Amino acid sequence: MLHSVRCLRGMATAPHHLAAQAGVDVLKDGGNAIEAAVAVAAALAVVYPHMTGIGGDGCWLIAEADGRNLAVDACGAAASAADLTFYRGQDSIPWRGPGAANTVAGTISGWQEALGTAPRQLSLGRLLRDAIQYADFGVAVTRGGAEIASAKTSELRTQPGAYAAIFEPSGRPLLEGEILTQPALASTLRQLAKEGLDSFYRGVVAEKLCADLRKLGSPITSPDLQRHRAQVVQPLSTHADDAELFNMAPPTQGLASLLILALFDRLEATEAESFAHVHGLVEATKQAFIYRDKHVGDPAYMTVSPQNLLDDSAALDAMAAKIDRNKALNWPQSPMGGDTTWFATADSDGRVVSAIQSTYFEFGSGLVLPQTGVTWQNRGCSFRLAADGWNALRPGRKPFHTLNPAMARFTDGRVMAYGTMGGEGQPQTQAAIFSRYARFGVNLQEAITRPRWLLGRTWGEASTSLKIEDRFPPELYSKLRTAGHMVDLVAPFSSAMGHAGAIVRHPSGVLEGATDPRSDGQVACW
Repeated sequence: MLHSVRCLRGMATAPHHLAAQAGVDVLKDGGNAIEAAVAVAAALAVVYPHMTGIGGDGCWLIAEADGRNLAVDACGAAASAADLTFYRGQDSIPWRGPGAANTVAGTISGWQEALGTAPRQLSLGRLLRDAIQYADFGVAVTRGGAEIASAKTSELRTQPGAYAAIFEPSGRPLLEGEILTQPALASTLRQLAKEGLDSFYRGVVAEKLCADLRKLGSPITSPDLQRHRAQVVQPLSTHADDAELFNMAPPTQGLASLLILALFDRLEATEAESFAHVHGLVEATKQAFIYRDKHVGDPAYMTVSPQNLLDDSAALDAMAAKIDRNKALNWPQSPMGGDTTWFATADSDGRVVSAIQSTYFEFGSGLVLPQTGVTWQNRGCSFRLAADGWNALRPGRKPFHTLNPAMARFTDGRVMAYGTMGGEGQPQTQAAIFSRYARFGVNLQEAITRPRWLLGRTWGEASTSLKIEDRFPPELYSKLRTAGHMVDLVAPFSSAMGHAGAIVRHPSGVLEGATDPRSDGQVACW
């Protein structure tokens, strides 16, 4: 797929075609882009359960037609009982199981807060309609979903709760094309449609969630859910390539995404996929990650201001000056993981949404709550079991997040929503797509389809090498290796490179969209 699609009335792009279609159908029924995004998010929670769910967290960027830019932080905090005593005798928080389910799930609160930023057009029942139907009547398992379920079965099928009953009903992982039904999740979505989204935290749904979490051994309690609120916040911003760029504030790595592009804007690169392009973005990534890993976490515990850094041209110049244009910086940094789904919508009123939600690892903690069918995230396993310092576990503290949807407003009036899933790959893929499109004039779809690279890990095995899809000219690999990069070639169109997408709203009102051939996605148009 090398060509963007265009339309006028409305658009949705998502890594699963059924979710994109759910979003554009809401637009056809008179809903706005935010309502369409909730429909996409709900559908993804059902049809892509290995990547996301209502038991995870979410982040939103909303560009209004009047020029306002809003962000919604729907990241949950550590439970009041999730402290060093709870994990006594352990060196680290486990990746799976009850101990990994230690933070509140913020996704639903993000839907609620986002919906409150614009006049409502449709009922909640309408927004959740398609997701409920897919959970009730089933959905065909994708190849990627089947592969992940098979690879992770030994970690997941032994977890307490309903994982095996739902995702391995015949005693084995479901195969590609087989039907996944989730009746308990359908009932939960119906309850939310009836009672309102707040029921997830302070209603009948919350009671069921807490009963199962307690029974399965999670430290999360009813007061933890009751205290949770999503927040409307100001997004971080910076300038690059004739555009103002926006991304999420901490505890997410949005700062790193903006830093990469701000630093690259100070480097000389005149051709897409050249050594200067790829090397420059990789080295900018290293500088951004070094800063991120030292400073970014729960903003209540940070000692620096991310926006002040982005506004300080001299500081950015000094950071860019650390980049050697010809030689790679040694890279022994610790990788981070995570699995997510990014999606975007746009309506005919000029509103554009860039959103992302996640349960962190594949199927999160592996705890699937029997009464509700909710798979609970393991975002809190990223905490350090330490008394203090960066990302140290404390009750009520938000963990460091890889989630970060992106947005750009160009000086010529274009608005661009873009993003991807993929842990540490998110900022890098964002940088590749934006630089190709904005600096080098590459077609939007081609900017996503072209080969990509990844420093560190996205999802799968941990690594610190520079992984590159084997579709670039061979001389690029040679130049990168000569410069000191530890290059590992991976298969073309590798899912490890993420599932990206983008929507551009042009000043004329034309909507242009793209999706990733590495995913099961689609751009749905009206």
